[in-house]
Amino acid sequence: MNSSLLLKLAKPRTLLATVFVACLAIFGFALYLQHAEVLEPCPMCILQRYAFAVIAIVAMIGAIQNPSTIGLRIYGGLVLIGALTGAGIAGRHSWLQRFPTPSYSCGADLEYLLDAFPLAKALPAIFAGTGECSKVQWRMLGLSIPEWALVWFVIFAITAIVVILRTRRS
Repeated sequence: MNSSLLLKLAKPRTLLATVFVACLAIFGFALYLQHAEVLEPCPMCILQRYAFAVIAIVAMIGAIQNPSTIGLRIYGGLVLIGALTGAGIAGRHSWLQRFPTPSYSCGADLEYLLDAFPLAKALPAIFAGTGECSKVQWRMLGLSIPEWALVWFVIFAITAIVVILRTRRS
């Protein structure tokens, strides 16, 4: 590849648009797994979907608006926050799958936890994990769904850092 093509691909607007499209593809695949393969998402899977949704919305707005330097830094920072939050959730979920504790039983779903308890009590229950969360239902190339989510969150975090740093040269 020549350097001018790399520079065009590394433009913040192009990077944000790419993140948005990747998030759409991830959502599409998650819906395929849920409806076609009948894999029900656990509470931590749903939280990861929320993180992908935040990243997608911020990246889409940033790509459409094509803001100035300060705006790009803000959008890049928001994508970075969403990606790091998602990576934390996916990392915890991956940990629960790699090192399951037999004492976990199938617990309540996310909707019930949020309806029945205040957020301060629901979040610790969600992150404690349930029997559902520690069960590996699907693998590709040796990685489970939350491990793939972690890979994508790290990619999006790196991309957000590139967006932030590229604004210094613009």
